[in-house]
Amino acid sequence: MLTIGALAKRTGTKVQTIRYYETIGLMPPPQRTAGGQRRYDEAELDRLAFVRHGRQLGFSLEAIRELLDLADNPAQSCAEADSIAQRQLKQVEDRIARLQVLQVELKRMICDCSHHSVAQCRVLEVLRDHSECLTDHDNIGA
Repeated sequence: MLTIGALAKRTGTKVQTIRYYETIGLMPPPQRTAGGQRRYDEAELDRLAFVRHGRQLGFSLEAIRELLDLADNPAQSCAEADSIAQRQLKQVEDRIARLQVLQVELKRMICDCSHHSVAQCRVLEVLRDHSECLTDHDNIGA
């Protein structure tokens, strides 16, 4: 049995995060000692590692909840898990595309800068006047 501190250390998860996951139901309520200390077993260690890895891959907490529900019922088809992963992949691809647009714009700003005085700085000019940008960035951060 692991304490919450040991569980946190083994998974690289903050104690507050573990408590939060318990509060929102991603982690089951832990066993408690007579003194009220939380105790975790290997199954909870595995579950937290699953959640943590899902978060590292960018899955939302809701998607992780869906994946955990699927994992808790191993006789089901994995089609839903595939669908969840496909949605995540699409979000990653969209994010990459937005970042590539930003990369091009930033490179252009830097290349166009003559490095003379601040009054003639292309970087500051573009930031000051949105119309100087080649692309519409309103949806880039979405």
